[in-house]
Amino acid sequence: MTEIDWAALEPLAEKVAREIAGKWPIVEKDDVKQEILLHAYQEKHLIAQYQGDKETLRKIFWNAGRRYAAKERAHLDLMDDQYFYTPDEVRGVMRSFIYTDAEVSQQIGKKDDLTRCVITDNIASARMDAETAIQRLNRDYQEVIMRLFVYGLPHIDETERKRGYRAIDALTAEMNRNIRTGR
Repeated sequence: MTEIDWAALEPLAEKVAREIAGKWPIVEKDDVKQEILLHAYQEKHLIAQYQGDKETLRKIFWNAGRRYAAKERAHLDLMDDQYFYTPDEVRGVMRSFIYTDAEVSQQIGKKDDLTRCVITDNIASARMDAETAIQRLNRDYQEVIMRLFVYGLPHIDETERKRGYRAIDALTAEMNRNIRTGR
């Protein structure tokens, strides 16, 4: 087995940890770095094989750091009792923007049963969250969301369809960020 140069791996772990902490404000850079290096130590037989391949090591470190951040986010979601929107729910909320308040009130509770509860119970507050969050997106994302999900127009091509889904993902992240930080 090849000896691992841990000093050479440390700067890469630091860089990946900084990127992950920038994307997931829930985690601290040093905690992510520690988890990445712990994963590397636990999988040292694999790390030794790819010691010279910086790109593969970066992918391994990225996956380990992202896994840690997701675990921390799931724990926070469980412990803080805050609602976390999904992209599917946000698409449904955006489709409700064409309804009047009276029509929205008729929708509340219609899709619920004993096994699940859907966003219809929370549609008024979800619409307010979406209205606030969409203002923080760039003009292109705002336009494609309005075109595809509010007005229900068909997408022009595959590129616009993908851009629409990326815009919904960005809106979802912004709505959830608004809930978490209160900004």
